[in-house]
Amino acid sequence: MSRDTPNSTGALIAQLVDGLEPVRPLRLSSGMGFALAGLGVTLATVALMFGVRPDVLAGRFDPVFLLATGLFLVLGLASAVTVIVMSQPRVGSDHGGWLWAAAMTGLLPVAAAIIGLGKGTSAISATAVEHGLDCLVIGSGLAFMTFAVLVWWLRRGAPTSTERAGLLTGVAAGSFGIFAFSFHCIYSDIVHIGLWHSAVVVVCAAIGRVAVPPMIRW
Repeated sequence: MSRDTPNSTGALIAQLVDGLEPVRPLRLSSGMGFALAGLGVTLATVALMFGVRPDVLAGRFDPVFLLATGLFLVLGLASAVTVIVMSQPRVGSDHGGWLWAAAMTGLLPVAAAIIGLGKGTSAISATAVEHGLDCLVIGSGLAFMTFAVLVWWLRRGAPTSTERAGLLTGVAAGSFGIFAFSFHCIYSDIVHIGLWHSAVVVVCAAIGRVAVPPMIRW
């Protein structure tokens, strides 16, 4: 029975490692830096293409506007952090922190349903529906920047749950997209925000759940 000589073993190791290059570790701070940069570009796009609502420019902030945009921002940040952490799988990691932000933001459509039922058909008009569809379509389109950044980041890593990563990528992208468009949307009505703005997050989450896993599978 022959044995490998030290020289042959060393040659085998050298052959195996030949061409390998060191890989920079994925840092949470770097990932969030890219995600926030994407959000900044999205906000700039809204300001340049659509304009900022007059009351915000004047420094007058409607309470419902502040509450809703704050909730979408928190949900976007929590989801983005979770996606970035998921790019580096760790044994025993818990990726459920974003659920608290989702639960708080979920109060918006609940409040919209309660108030909408109380108002009846008076809460719905052709103009409101038309503007609501604009918020849904444009807000979802504005999610693309964050969506692209997070998918790129996930492709650099090795997420073990591609379905959850895709879902949260969509949640983060949709939250940032409608957060940015809220600075243009003139409606501060809870029914409008709870229905149409929340729908952006739901639609983007569904798209992320379906579209992202094939792009990041390894």
